[in-house]
Amino acid sequence: MSTVLRKFHDVEEKKNKVVKERAVVLISCPENPEVISAVVNCFVYNQAKIIEMGQHTTNYEDGMLFVRFEVELDSSEKHLVGFKEDLDALAVKYHMNWKLETKKERKRMAVFVSKMDQHVLELIYRTKNKEIQAEIVMVISNHPDLRESVEQHGIPFYYIPISKETKAEAEKQALQLIEGKVDFIVLARYMQIISPEFISHYENKIINIHHSFLPAFVGARPYDRAYERGVKFIGATAHYVTNDLDAGPIIQQDVQRVTHRHTAKDLKVIGSHIEKDVLAQAVSWHVEDRVIVHNNKTIIFS
Repeated sequence: MSTVLRKFHDVEEKKNKVVKERAVVLISCPENPEVISAVVNCFVYNQAKIIEMGQHTTNYEDGMLFVRFEVELDSSEKHLVGFKEDLDALAVKYHMNWKLETKKERKRMAVFVSKMDQHVLELIYRTKNKEIQAEIVMVISNHPDLRESVEQHGIPFYYIPISKETKAEAEKQALQLIEGKVDFIVLARYMQIISPEFISHYENKIINIHHSFLPAFVGARPYDRAYERGVKFIGATAHYVTNDLDAGPIIQQDVQRVTHRHTAKDLKVIGSHIEKDVLAQAVSWHVEDRVIVHNNKTIIFS
């Protein structure tokens, strides 16, 4: 083969080469023994290779079915359009909700903080080292204290002071900052109650870390109240934010045994380590599309 023909052949080969990428398909629908078979056949028809699969049924007779597929597929726009049309057809037939998330880009998060730095710095560390497959695109705080700690990592820091009188305007300003720039929000010990208006823009996309093993000690000063109650375990809870204070769908929790020898200050130190790990795990599961929310509960495909 001549040099010219070889070059032409190489160009054509590159044009025809299918670019494969990973994607996640999340499905929820009424229990039906035909659903998984139908979806798998759809994948086969669209040349999507199943890499990982998990499923959960609330009741095999008349419950809900939840399925997570991780697949490798042709990432071209034309192919994805056809694939989504086939999934839409199945959705109509089986009353199925579905979501397809490709992994072309890392999810973008905004972190809201107050004065405590441990949690936001832990998230920065884990995202920089790709332990969490997301990018922190900005940090928003109601105090200026952490500006230097955040900006030294090349992350924009925005100070938006909040008072009872300015809360609505402050939230409006925050929404303008994040609009079109973030996929979800993490409240890393952001000591403010988020309004229903704000939450409505990011339903099941705001993750909060609460420093107690919910539903125990909802609200403020949970470690002090745990100490006063003489608990033998303390814990932390990461959950999605809803209009009900500290009552949203729980994503991750953990606990550690304590004794009468521990002071309230000891509980806070021990708890802060639990909080960081719990929050990081919840964020990781969220960005990997391993969470389905149903009736204020979560199904986690870990």
